[in-house]
Amino acid sequence: MVVGKRMTPNPVTVDPSTPVTDARKIMQREKIHRLPVVDRHGKLVGIVTEKDLLYASPSPISSLDIYEVSHLLSKLTVDKVMSKKLVTVTADTPVEDAARVMIDNNIGGLPVLKESLMIGIITESDLLKIFIELFGARRQGIRATILIPERPGALAEVAQAIRDRGGDIISLGTFLGEDPSNAYCIFKVQNMTKEDLTACLAPHVEKITDLREA
Repeated sequence: MVVGKRMTPNPVTVDPSTPVTDARKIMQREKIHRLPVVDRHGKLVGIVTEKDLLYASPSPISSLDIYEVSHLLSKLTVDKVMSKKLVTVTADTPVEDAARVMIDNNIGGLPVLKESLMIGIITESDLLKIFIELFGARRQGIRATILIPERPGALAEVAQAIRDRGGDIISLGTFLGEDPSNAYCIFKVQNMTKEDLTACLAPHVEKITDLREA
């Protein structure tokens, strides 16, 4: 799965001269948390977030009255508060790499560029949707967490055993185990009972750490 398949194409943007008050209204109206800033040629020049706008607003304990605050904010434009240090990806970037970039840079969204032009944006919400799909969270079945040996064919043996019992694996993911010799596997199965699945897994796993209907 690559970013281009899950990004929001043609996202809402603002230009550098947009007042921060207008930027805030756009975010509220569109229910978004960040706005890419593009120049008149469509080139990405910055990004402004809700946090940027919050920091740009006077403190609640300011001595300014509401009219003075409104006047000051109406004169403040997004180019004065936006982040110009941009972290971006391309449409063919794998989604897991996009997630890693977000985590490493402590950001919640990535503009997607084609050459110097922005063609989309992918956010943490998009990645959470992928996470839900990966674990089959919207489908009913038996969810199992198992610890398997870290050796070639271990996962294939589990899958074959489930198949031989008539089960259907609808989601699967593997994670670091308790030490380098093993790995956790989380999957969801349909067309099996908990009892059948337990009996099926026992000869092939180090232990079953969780088994539930979900």
